[in-house]
Amino acid sequence: MSESADLPPVEAPRRHRRRKPRRHFNVVGVIGELLITAGALVMLFLGWQLWWNDMVMADQQSQAATKISQAWIADDRATQDRTIPVPPVEDHGDPVVAAAPAEAEPFAVLYVPRFGADYHRTVAEGTGTDVLNSPRLGIGHYPGTQMPGEVGNFAIAAHRSANGGGMHLIHQLQLGDAIYVQTADGYYTYRFRDLEYVSPETVAVLDAVPHTPDLEPVDRLITLTSCNPFYSTAERIIAYGVLEDWQPTSAGAPTELAGLIAAQAQG
Repeated sequence: MSESADLPPVEAPRRHRRRKPRRHFNVVGVIGELLITAGALVMLFLGWQLWWNDMVMADQQSQAATKISQAWIADDRATQDRTIPVPPVEDHGDPVVAAAPAEAEPFAVLYVPRFGADYHRTVAEGTGTDVLNSPRLGIGHYPGTQMPGEVGNFAIAAHRSANGGGMHLIHQLQLGDAIYVQTADGYYTYRFRDLEYVSPETVAVLDAVPHTPDLEPVDRLITLTSCNPFYSTAERIIAYGVLEDWQPTSAGAPTELAGLIAAQAQG
């Protein structure tokens, strides 16, 4: 017998099959990505809606201001005898001061050329949502503060970046910028003087002499207030101005406003 016959039979080597790694479906990860995507889409939608809402409301508020401005001019013309020439007057005396109106009643139109050549918004009594969030108003007068042209502080408020953003560009005001207020009686020209940043609780900016309630006022001031920074109510941005001049409606609009108001009259 050969040696090979005594040897145990040789077994063929076994082939070990490699198991394919199982791919685990990460449900949590997929859900997380979906939530992030959805959140981004929501933020984009909200941003678009805020921008679109501001633009639409700003246009509505401007149109409403145009109507009330033109109505005052038409009423004044109806009461004037145009057959008698009126000589130009350089000094119109002390400004006419109207009585404070009822809540939410419009009584003035605000023009700030620094905010845009065609910027104009209606001012109404009160600073509640019925005024500041209104598509036909937008600027509110603090009750208890003075009226346009009055000695003391004519204080008004508007949103910075919502519901028309009536004071969106308040931070861009520069020394000497004109701030015009039109009423049924005429036009009041204020000049910007200074900006201030305060906490929401600092109501002393509304004093007849801001921050000095015990001092007797001698100047005719305007105070514009809004929230700061953008899309926040953390603090308030305050703009102060001083009355420079006034002229009755019959004298026509100030030179800087004449073109805008004439264009509004033409529709």
